[in-house]
Amino acid sequence: MFELTVTTHFAAAHQLKMVAHKCENLHGHNWKVEVCVAGSELDHAGLLIDFGELKRHVATVIDGLDHRFLNELEYFKNGNPSSEHIAVYIADQLTGMLKETRAKISRVKVWESENSCATYIPDAQGQPL
Repeated sequence: MFELTVTTHFAAAHQLKMVAHKCENLHGHNWKVEVCVAGSELDHAGLLIDFGELKRHVATVIDGLDHRFLNELEYFKNGNPSSEHIAVYIADQLTGMLKETRAKISRVKVWESENSCATYIPDAQGQPL
């Protein structure tokens, strides 16, 4: 099994509801995102997926989050844009983009601060746990 990781960043605001803490106030983060893909077969060039291709797909997803108020995005209209849900969102978006490749999402890690992150790991079929 091979696993590749790309890392990126975005800045965005969110407001967590029903948590009865200061996070219910509108606030922002400089998020760090790690996307890992895995697969057991390499192509004729010895690659699972070209890093450039993977980075382009990740950038497409992140561009939709960057400098946004996450609560206003359709995906989060009925739920909190928590680090956990952001990780699921990124994984879901990328899963469709990677359908025609050998690479499958193995994990997405979303850091909202230097010392706090959430990791989403889809099950073996690539479905949410």
